[in-house]
Amino acid sequence: MDDADDKTLVSRSLNGDPRAFETLIRPYEKVLYNVALRMTNNAEDARDMTQTTFLKAYRGLRGFDPQHKFFSWVYRILINETLNHLKRRRPQQEVSEFIASSDSGPEAQAECHQIRQRVHEALLDLPPDQRQLVVLRHLLDMPYSEIQNLVGLPEKTIKWRLYEARQALGRALRKRGLEGL
Repeated sequence: MDDADDKTLVSRSLNGDPRAFETLIRPYEKVLYNVALRMTNNAEDARDMTQTTFLKAYRGLRGFDPQHKFFSWVYRILINETLNHLKRRRPQQEVSEFIASSDSGPEAQAECHQIRQRVHEALLDLPPDQRQLVVLRHLLDMPYSEIQNLVGLPEKTIKWRLYEARQALGRALRKRGLEGL
């Protein structure tokens, strides 16, 4: 969906069209859920935060500035929700099944699952601001310019913080016996 479509749907929603807001958020549900899942490591919490984000967006839609991207605005709401959640609650060590396995045999799948679990646990060792950058850049494959719009930091700062996050992630992976990933 492009910005013009988003702005039209925001306008229709503000004018009382009940289906416009649903159409507006539908393309963003999966990506926002995945961000919340990666930040919290809990599928139920991620669903709750995604729903809370959409509820807050709906209630605060009059405050949306159409000069900005709707996705950036709703993404910031989600990040605030996840950061508040993480402040209230220690991250849980339970690792959910969120990556589909390949067509390899059971031994290879088990080894792959174990590696994914260690990588995800290492990701959870990072502070939330570093984790957010790693998720955006490497798991959601976002370009720096889009990350800059979402987090409100200069691109050079993002690159430096991402470098620091990668270093910290590397240390956490080595701690778990995973070299060279």
